Amino acid sequence: MSARQSEMFPLRPIGRVHSPFEEKFGIPRQPGLVHVPAVIEMLPPYAHPEMFEGLEEFSHLWISFVFHACLEQGWRKRVRPPRLGGNAYKGVFATRSPFRPNHLGLSAVKLDRVDAGEGGVRLHIQGADLLDGTPVVDIKPYISYADSVEQANSGFAAECPHAQLQVLFSPEAERFLAGLPDAEKRTCQLVEIISLDPRPAYRKSSGRERSWGMRFAGLNVRWEVREDQAWITDISIESGVRAS
Repeated sequence: MSARQSEMFPLRPIGRVHSPFEEKFGIPRQPGLVHVPAVIEMLPPYAHPEMFEGLEEFSHLWISFVFHACLEQGWRKRVRPPRLGGNAYKGVFATRSPFRPNHLGLSAVKLDRVDAGEGGVRLHIQGADLLDGTPVVDIKPYISYADSVEQANSGFAAECPHAQLQVLFSPEAERFLAGLPDAEKRTCQLVEIISLDPRPAYRKSSGRERSWGMRFAGLNVRWEVREDQAWITDISIESGVRAS
């Protein structure tokens, strides 16, 4: 094998994510920040139940994936982490930015259950920060004694992000949610997501009020930020899509 050949590693998807996050905007910037479910559907030839024997014994998984929605934007030597207000630069390898040379991501998620049978294999997970359709390239069990390091230094991201906005609903938005079969669950999910303030950091300091929107679980959700409050003004079902 030549030196050139030894540098080439075939990487193919082993599964795809089915997630309520239908666009990048609104996705939490780390896993486990919101209690949103997702499903990893394994692809042939990796959808064999025997490949997952024993996995249900673990409560959490490491998911290796590709930031597929950022491929066309390429990679960068330095990026501006949102945790630093979007104004300070850090080297890309000192961050979890998606704009990496190989566009690989890593998330620790909670495993709810494994559905494995003749129809294939589906992993039901919680707390994913994964866009719908994300290609999964590897899955490993989370091992607490090895993967959790006491007194580790987490640099500029030492503290867990906390809610920054109080989330309120307009009467119209409340009526719409009340008509959904899973109204309580959807309401809690929207509060968790929007309270983290997904706006770009440079927009937060602009002082200008404007409307924001995201597509989530078949819904179009719009809100306005007024000081430290997010008012959800309108929720509707995407055209041709049933909320799920």
